Amino acid sequence: MNETHPDEIEIHGSVAPGFESVRDLFQQEVQSLCAGGTQLCVYQGPDPVVDLWASATNDPAFSADSIVNVFSSGKSLTAIAMAALVGRGQLAYEARIADYWPEFGAAGKGDLTVADVMRHEAGLAALDRSLAPHDLFRERIKQNAVGRTLETHPQKFRRGERGAREYHAVTRGWIANEIFRRADSDGRTIGEFLAEEIAGPLEAGAMIGVEERDLGRIVPVSPFGVRREFTESFKPARLGRKTRHGFPTLAGRILRLLPSLRHATTRGAPPPFEGMKNIRFFNEPAIARGETPSANATCSARGLARIAAAMAARGDLGGHRILSEEAWDALHADPTHREMGLIPTAFTQGGVNAFTAPGAGSNGLERAFNEGREGFYGWMGLGGSVFQWHPAQAIGFGYVPTSLHVLDFLNERGKVYQAEVLRCLDRPGRP
Repeated sequence: MNETHPDEIEIHGSVAPGFESVRDLFQQEVQSLCAGGTQLCVYQGPDPVVDLWASATNDPAFSADSIVNVFSSGKSLTAIAMAALVGRGQLAYEARIADYWPEFGAAGKGDLTVADVMRHEAGLAALDRSLAPHDLFRERIKQNAVGRTLETHPQKFRRGERGAREYHAVTRGWIANEIFRRADSDGRTIGEFLAEEIAGPLEAGAMIGVEERDLGRIVPVSPFGVRREFTESFKPARLGRKTRHGFPTLAGRILRLLPSLRHATTRGAPPPFEGMKNIRFFNEPAIARGETPSANATCSARGLARIAAAMAARGDLGGHRILSEEAWDALHADPTHREMGLIPTAFTQGGVNAFTAPGAGSNGLERAFNEGREGFYGWMGLGGSVFQWHPAQAIGFGYVPTSLHVLDFLNERGKVYQAEVLRCLDRPGRP
């Protein structure tokens, strides 16, 4: 289907008084960038103050309740589920994984802790074999189809630096799920726990492992295309560039990241799934039905923002408590600053990033990563999605696009809304 003329794209939803500029920005962005379907939802306290959606084709089937693969935004859902077990005394971040899962200690992994995995420091950023998609179905997970592969797998660290932080894009969720189901008193997977104790009570559209009856609710993602994205970067914004960044910015970032990519342990590794040729493989029903908590959460922005609102309120939204106060504190504790492929991350022991104001000597990547997100916690997903919360300002934030801009490494399409929401809250005389 061809995109509608930008001036004819219909913007749906509403904003609360004082947040009109967010709607103006949303309209501008979906009309100027290659947007596909886009959802934006923001809570301030217990109430939604921004709830907007649009389709570049004015597709009536695309709504605020459509669900989309949000890729690595699922990492924060995973972190919340793990924290819930910490609050119940069933899991500890400082504990060795082998304490819950003895077989995992093989191949020199006996001293790895839960926090090591959550901070992307486990030395398992890529596996030496691809997994069959059906092995990620819950019944197969519980038969240890995934666990057997992880148990015997050796570690490999970037440049041989033990403990080096390297993005476990897909594997973190697989490892966490195996720990989780062994630590949970009911033996549930993360996807089951999310449905029963987080998304269900909050009536939030967020799933890890989509039931067959819900597959029809999914809107597929569509990569903008790296070649087209790069070509668009040569256009000035005033001439209708469809991407966030121009060529100088994009080229500068790629050049800075190339050395770290050359030393990545993921280089040359097989794809995570058997049969995977490109990113569109994540649209396959078998992938949606399986549980890859780091890369295949299927959510709406409304669902993410509602969960984020509970997180901004220390685990409770409208009397629905998803985390104890102790679990919330533990999840956010001890943010450790370390570069992850030249991106200056600050992961807590529970595996969410703490975004802080860049210092005076910060480089461009650090500023682009943090500016506009100061005070937020959480993470984001490949090509665009953002799932974060801001406890000091009581903000729960969810942004979900169907058009993936893979070269927008730091998800700045969504960050512009975070920055605007913060500006709205700082304006004198705000209602």
